Amino acid sequence: MTSSTGDGDLVRRLIAGDEDAFRDLLAAYHTNMVRLARSFVRNPATAEEVAQETWLQVLNGLDKFEGRSTLKSWIFSILANRARTRAVRDGRTLLFSDMSGEAGDTESAVDPSRFNAAGYWHLPPRPWDDLTPERLAASGQLGERLAGAMDQLPDAQRAVVMLRDVEGCSSEEACNILGVTETNQRVLLHRGRSRLRRLLEPLMELERDH
Repeated sequence: MTSSTGDGDLVRRLIAGDEDAFRDLLAAYHTNMVRLARSFVRNPATAEEVAQETWLQVLNGLDKFEGRSTLKSWIFSILANRARTRAVRDGRTLLFSDMSGEAGDTESAVDPSRFNAAGYWHLPPRPWDDLTPERLAASGQLGERLAGAMDQLPDAQRAVVMLRDVEGCSSEEACNILGVTETNQRVLLHRGRSRLRRLLEPLMELERDH
């Protein structure tokens, strides 16, 4: 919704109490803020609380926003910090920096039966072409399936894919928000994208055939 060049005007409107500006901001980010919070805390109600607390902190701190990052990145950074604090308070101490290997995640992103004995594709995936995540998200049932598939990703993978591919954050922004190294971020993004493709591929094939 925002860019570094357009943030200044939006911040001024928010500080001035422009309710339309806040409603637009809420509509643009709240759902994914809750989704990101759930990567740190298990309880959906707790994730919603974290998001609500984040909005209060954002509104109370707008006069301190200096524009050194995008407004979106700033908001998601506040959310991640609050979610980490809440997770520690609730006794959940798993750190994203420890999750590049996804401990306990042994499921293959691609069905091994699709490769022959020599390791080459026996049943290669068809190109997605114009069937992009944006198009999926824009069409009713497909958008619901995309959201459902996102929720099936392991916590750290979901967080990185959501920030990079849904919110359009840069790798540097995602690393700063989540507190991970560039290498960890790259591994999590690759695994998350691969798993998401596997989950969505049957639906993509059905959409293409129609």
